Formats: sequence, C-alpha cells, structure tokens
Amino acid sequence: MAKTKKRKHIPGGWQDWMTDRVLRGAIWCALRLPLRARLWLMGRLIRHVVAPLAGYRDRAMDNLAHVWPEMGMLDRRRLADLVADNAGRTMIDNYDVKGLMRRMAKAAIRGDGLTAVEQAHSEGRPVLFVTGHFGNFEAPRAALVARGYQIGGLYRPMSNPFFNAHYAANMHALSDPVFEQGRRGTMGLIRHIREGGMGVLLFDVYDSAGVPIDFMGQPAPTLTSAADIALKTGALLVPFFGIRKEDGISFDVVFEEPVAHGDPVEMMCEVTSRLEARIHAHPEQWFWIHRRWKPKRQRKRAAAKMGP
Repeated sequence: MAKTKKRKHIPGGWQDWMTDRVLRGAIWCALRLPLRARLWLMGRLIRHVVAPLAGYRDRAMDNLAHVWPEMGMLDRRRLADLVADNAGRTMIDNYDVKGLMRRMAKAAIRGDGLTAVEQAHSEGRPVLFVTGHFGNFEAPRAALVARGYQIGGLYRPMSNPFFNAHYAANMHALSDPVFEQGRRGTMGLIRHIREGGMGVLLFDVYDSAGVPIDFMGQPAPTLTSAADIALKTGALLVPFFGIRKEDGISFDVVFEEPVAHGDPVEMMCEVTSRLEARIHAHPEQWFWIHRRWKPKRQRKRAAAKMGP
C-alpha cells in the first residue's frame, strides 16, 4: 500500500488561524481560574486538542524516533503527550506575568553559578544567560526580575504569525529590553550586554547557518551566537534551567557554573552538553515539538555541497 503523503503546513494558513483562535480563547478563560485548575486545563488542552490539530504530537514522535529509534510507538506517544502537557502549562505560566513573578519571588534558586551571578549584578558586570526550550525557560528570568534584576533577551518569532503577535508582547511584559532575532535585534542585545546589562538566549533551535554539533546523539546545526556575544562583551556565559517539579506547578531554578571563555564552538558544545544532561533526567520537559534536526534538509544540503 502506498504511503500517504503528509499535507504540507502553510504558515499563516487556516490551521495557524484556528490554532491561534483556540489558544487565545483558552488563555483568556484559563487566566480567570485558580492556578492549579488553570495549569491542569491548559496542559490537557494542548495535549488533547492543540497538539494533534497543529501536528505537534506527530512532530514530537518523529523527533523521538530520530534520537531514540529503539523506543516503541506507545512510549513515544506517551512521552509526546507529556511534552504537550508541559508546553501548555508553560504557556499559561508565562501569560500570567505578574503571577509568575510573585511565585518565583518565593522560589528557591540555587546552583554553582549563583554566586558569580550575584557578584556580577552587584558590580554591574555583564552576564549572558543561555538555556533551551526546557521546563519553563522563563521561570529563572522571572525569579531574577522579581529580585530586582533587569534581564533582556533575544527571541525567535513563532512560525504561527497570529500567535506570535501576543507571544512577543508578553515577552516584553516580563522584562525589557527584548529584541527579535535578526541582525538588528542581535546588535541591540550586544549593546545592552556591553553596557553591563544581563540578557538571555535560547540556543536550541535549527538554523541552517549553524555549526553541526551533536545534540542527543544526532547532528544539529547550532548557532554560536551566545558564545560570540559573551566573547565580544566579556560577559559571563551562565546556563540556567527552570525545572518543573512533580506537582506540575512549582520549579527548581538552577544557575550552573559559567562556561569558560575559549573557542566559540567548544563553548557551545559545553552548553549543549549541559542541556542534554537535563533532558536525559527529564525528557518530558524538553520541547520535542520543535524541528531541531531536520535530517532530510541536512542531507540535501550536504549532498548539494558535494556536488555531482
């Protein structure tokens, strides 16, 4: 039997519009519920409605098969559903900016890099935090902002243009300056860091201009932007993670030991290794719904470079 060809997703098409309408309505309703009910509702909505509708479940299962081919279909489905649940909880966490900051003001923060961060803050020295789409990646930023820090950032626009409009506005609400990824945004972040500021970058997204670095055992093009900015500005490069606890509500906030300055690719290999360790410990908390590897595209690009 011939294999059914998957319908190509068109950014800005009806699927994106419908997904955004569902999410906007759910966010509005959920923010009027108590915290525990709100998180439960959004976790279930993304898990059972949005993820299947938007193709996130299939994408997560494909990525899991790419990295762990020995994992059975049922285990991949179960893990993909847990990933969607965490994504839903993270979304509504971050749409309640004031509430998240109140929660994180009381949260314990720890890690080998915390002392270095506190000292840099007191001395007005630059710090660039780096993390991945893991747990709630805004929780550590909120914890610092709630303690009087100003943490800028660089974000990659969402592929869904309808959703991106309010997603970007919400990022600005937590702490400015926030810049859209691109040459102009990168220069803005560099100026902020160079002047003694603090900022955060999420590095675990596919970019064809990146350097192939093994991620979870498979090559993944990775930009060296975080290392490059740290080297240009003299900033500490500090990995941090907001790890969701078993209650599904609270977080462990960990600031890891700063990555030593050196070769940019080696620095990003170290950053990647730090994230991998967190994923192995909590695989359900990384956003497997991202197109991190794009193996077919990588093969095509490699073949094109080799020529006829």
